[in-house]
Amino acid sequence: MNKPVRIIGAGLAGSEAAWQCARRGIAVELFEMRPVRSTPAHQTSNFAELVCSNSLKSDTENTAPWLLKEEMRRAGSLLIQVARETSVPAGHALAVDRQKFAEAVTAAIEREPLIYVVREEVTAIDENNAITIIASGPLTSDALSREIMRLSGSEQLYFYDSISPIVEADSIDMTRVYLAARYDKGTADYINCPMTKEEYDCFLDALLEAQSVDAKDWENLKYFESCLPIEEIARRGRDTLRFGPMKPVGLRDPRTGRTPYAVVQMRQENLRADSYNVVGFQNHLKYGEQARLLRLIPGLENAKFLRYGQIHRNTYINGPTLLRETLQMKRHPNVLFAGQISGVEGYVESIATGLIAGIHAAAKALNVEPVAPPRATAFGALVNYICHAEAKNFQPANITFDLLQPLDQETRRRIRDKKQRHALVCERALAELQEWLEEFHKSNPAGAAFVSPRRP
Repeated sequence: MNKPVRIIGAGLAGSEAAWQCARRGIAVELFEMRPVRSTPAHQTSNFAELVCSNSLKSDTENTAPWLLKEEMRRAGSLLIQVARETSVPAGHALAVDRQKFAEAVTAAIEREPLIYVVREEVTAIDENNAITIIASGPLTSDALSREIMRLSGSEQLYFYDSISPIVEADSIDMTRVYLAARYDKGTADYINCPMTKEEYDCFLDALLEAQSVDAKDWENLKYFESCLPIEEIARRGRDTLRFGPMKPVGLRDPRTGRTPYAVVQMRQENLRADSYNVVGFQNHLKYGEQARLLRLIPGLENAKFLRYGQIHRNTYINGPTLLRETLQMKRHPNVLFAGQISGVEGYVESIATGLIAGIHAAAKALNVEPVAPPRATAFGALVNYICHAEAKNFQPANITFDLLQPLDQETRRRIRDKKQRHALVCERALAELQEWLEEFHKSNPAGAAFVSPRRP
């Protein structure tokens, strides 16, 4: 019998990778250091715990996030299936009840007979004798970080990420807010807190004066552009928040028939609808400052906060210098990376790289040569970015149409409508994905089928 694939980290990527290996008949040792050793951001010992928000982005057909999720569904993703089963209303986005999502993933993984869970910290990698997927996430421990540095022969890169506050639903003054989804997409699933110019100016002045948490050793902060703390956005100009997380466009107030000057949106956090996430309000202000500041938002004057915003370090490797398009290390092909540590940003992107790494690790265990996903797919676009972006200034990326392979020049000239172009890009991607999956099926001596994931 082949040695089991070792997977370090039971977050989004690690859990999905373990499932993909098990579906192909490959035994897995899945290492998770929680609860033996905790992290600054996690609150439970469950697998696949979501720590920032509960949104898996747009579910609108023929968008880039939708395409990535659809590719994952067709490739038999456990986590995407669980996300559908534990979803909460979120307009045109896919959002989940965090607790039920993590509990369901944990239960499925722990019941899988081919997955052996080990609750301990990993501090050493055997790059020569074991197929290993490192999916330790952005909060990789110091000891494992040093081991990765040994393998890579280079220093880690890092950026700082933030977490949004959560409000108790019963403490929201519903007489001052309204329910709506932007441009009326989906159902009216968001609570919207409208602001006049005077209220916005008052909030902005208070934000700019608020005290941040002492930086201590957080020198040279490197934020991810798509996840900037609100105080960082505000420092770029008085209207930057109104064109960012507080943009009112498409959120007409049904009570007045007018569009507010600025809007703070809140998204349902769980199926019980007893708490709401303040969308885009990640920050690293002191808790007392947050309490004072957030209660300036209409409807939150007497809000009870179940969690304040906070900041944590996200660690990732320099993918262009270290990885092949199969997510294997160039120098150590038995070692693969998946999740945010590989150089992607976002929940769905992390799950996707876990799925890809799991497929490739299983292939290696079966003595089948891993084949990178086609460049035209969302899978291929992600790994192409990870492996071929500019190494000098490499930063994690979300899936966007900018990463996907463009249509040929003649098609672009003939079809001017952007939505039609996007539909063609998605159609091509799904067709090439199917060919890739079928090719793996043909070459798999164990005959592992690419079917919807079985649930024990």
